[in-house]
Order: sequence, then structure tokens, then C-alpha cells
Amino acid sequence: MYLTRPATRDEVSVLRSIADYQFGFGIGARVVPDSAYLRISRATRRIRAVLDESGRVLFTVRAYTHTLIPSIYGALLIHRATSYPKLRCVVVSEVAEDLVKYGSSVFSRHVLYVDEGLRPGDEVLVVDESDGLLCVGTLRLSPVEVLDFIRGSAVRLRACRGD
Repeated sequence: MYLTRPATRDEVSVLRSIADYQFGFGIGARVVPDSAYLRISRATRRIRAVLDESGRVLFTVRAYTHTLIPSIYGALLIHRATSYPKLRCVVVSEVAEDLVKYGSSVFSRHVLYVDEGLRPGDEVLVVDESDGLLCVGTLRLSPVEVLDFIRGSAVRLRACRGD
């Protein structure tokens, strides 16, 4: 179904450009390693996932938008490569443990801060008040709506550190 092979220098460059566009300039060189492996679809010959040397999936590539969807390992790389407020959604510490165990969504009432540069549909790092990475997910509302609303889902979680 998939073919796994080392990425060429040109492919790494393209993936880094996508990461720079999606997460911010300069991030691509820090989150896509030179020694990356690619999971290629046998049917379409397109990149479906980016792996590290040990075979862990760092990012999957969304087919219809060609954007990178971070796994928890990719989220750790992004977390290390960015400074505190960038790409983050800060949640109340009391909720943090439950998110990691049972989380499927972060609700607006539990959010303390959201990076104002984010838009609905962007990938977001869910962190606790001390900037410890908890989960990664997709922002469902604009940052203004997240902070104004008392009800509703703010972030749809994809993966958490406890998984």
C-alpha cells in the first residue's frame, strides 16, 4: 500500500517550505530533518507521511491541501522550535490531566490564551500554564471567539502525550 524510502534533498526542501508557510518562517529547517524518510502512496506516487530515522511518523500530508498535519512527535519538534505564545492554546491546569487521558476536544471555557495569529482550521499546540505540551489538534474557532465564548469546542484534538 505504501512505499517507504529516504527523502531526496529536493523533497526535504519542499517539505521545509511547506512547514515555513504553515508554521512560520524558519520552522521548516528545525522540524523536517535532513535524514527524513517518506511514506509514498503506491497508487498516486505522492508523499503521504514524513518519518524520522527511527520510523516514527512526524507529519502526515493532507492530500487535498498539501499541508502538514503533525503527530505528537512532530508537535514536540514544533514546540521546541517556537517560542511561548506562537501556535499555542493555553488551557487551565485542572483540565490538563483529563485532556491527556480522555481528550477529544478542548472547550472554550477551559482556554486561558490562544495565539492571535491563528485561524480556524490551523494546527495548534495545546499546552498547560507552564508551557508543557499536552496535545496537538485543529483550532475550530477564531482566537477571539475562543476567548469570548463560554460554550463550545475550541480545539479538536488529534493526539496527546499519553497516547
